[in-house]
Amino acid sequence: MSDEEIALTAGDAEVTVTPGNGGRIGSLRVGGVELLRQGAKFGCFPMVPWCGRIRDGRFLDGATVRQMPLNSPPHAIHGTARDGAWKTARATADEAVITYDLVEPWPHPGRVTQAFALTGDGLTVTMSVETYGDSFPAQIGWHPWFHRNLGDGGADVRVDFLPAWQEERGDDHLPTGRRLDPQPGPWDDCFGMPDGVDVTLTWPERLELKVTSREEWAVVYDEQEAAVCVEPQTGPPNGLNTHPRLVTPIEPLEATMTWSWRRL
Repeated sequence: MSDEEIALTAGDAEVTVTPGNGGRIGSLRVGGVELLRQGAKFGCFPMVPWCGRIRDGRFLDGATVRQMPLNSPPHAIHGTARDGAWKTARATADEAVITYDLVEPWPHPGRVTQAFALTGDGLTVTMSVETYGDSFPAQIGWHPWFHRNLGDGGADVRVDFLPAWQEERGDDHLPTGRRLDPQPGPWDDCFGMPDGVDVTLTWPERLELKVTSREEWAVVYDEQEAAVCVEPQTGPPNGLNTHPRLVTPIEPLEATMTWSWRRL
């Protein structure tokens, strides 16, 4: 099947998936109101096969040091799949499955699959990474850009969550390995939630949206005026070096994120 835009609908919810633009969610509309920042680089893109920054673009792959392109000098950021064209494997009115084959500069052949399931009050996205050859370290995550303001004269969004800890961020924007008590925002920081990611976005008197995942890591980024980002992921930034998760021929890496919403 082609990489043309996919439109999903359920109740008054509408989602657009754009396989040809990095496998991202291009739009989420609830009751006709757009919740995601628009633009080719925004929406919600997959972070795979790593999340956030890799220090100096280098990671240890078994005994081999691998070098990724420095697309956010001096680091490599957010994986390679957001820059590629995905293929549509299946699409119905409210579900879709898209795939992406890992290619250079990633050193291992493999496949990434994203499955989207939309209901009238929620969207669940599952992503998996499988290898076609040797085992390799990887990460999975999502980077949504939610509108700070819905543009109707209402109040800005409020972000609420209760993490167990905050990763101390060094001057290089990477975790130092030290854990802190959660600090007040603004944030470009990674938080630990051992019981699973659970973050609530509230546009007062309009909408409440919860971001949940079984994973225990999330980056919250709210330093831009236009949008806030809540990014569930399978490990912290630089995690290919510090918290590697292994994709093996018999065990893929898989993660799930759910957005659920209700009117206020």
